[in-house]
Amino acid sequence: MKPGIDYIGVAVGVFIINDEGKVFLTKRSKHATNERGTWEIPGGKVNFGETLQDAAKREAKEEYDIDIKIIKQFPAQDHFIPEEKQHWVPTSFHCKIIGDKMPRIMEPDKCDEIGWFSFDALPSPLSIITNIDIALYLGSVENH
Repeated sequence: MKPGIDYIGVAVGVFIINDEGKVFLTKRSKHATNERGTWEIPGGKVNFGETLQDAAKREAKEEYDIDIKIIKQFPAQDHFIPEEKQHWVPTSFHCKIIGDKMPRIMEPDKCDEIGWFSFDALPSPLSIITNIDIALYLGSVENH
């Protein structure tokens, strides 16, 4: 049985903003679980017995060789992908990279490209959940 397909999948997202106010995005490869070819904030599945925070830290380290500090947890979201018949419930975290290490692709079968983008020059297309997370982030920034 596969998460997100045979039952609701639980996932995390790592919403990293650098000191220049740019967001770190990754382009999903043709081998990704879903939404192939879209740009997204990094993340992945939560393992059984793993906390959401630990999953976010693990995914950042495994996929991009970076350590992160969690600043804020976004609310969990409904992430429906009707054309792929998938249903996920992701929770994303606003994060900062610890130290000066730059992200690098550690799992090239899952990710084709990475980059830092200003909010007025985002790549396209964005994944469904990344659109939701960006709206949440920008709404919270504008309200403070």
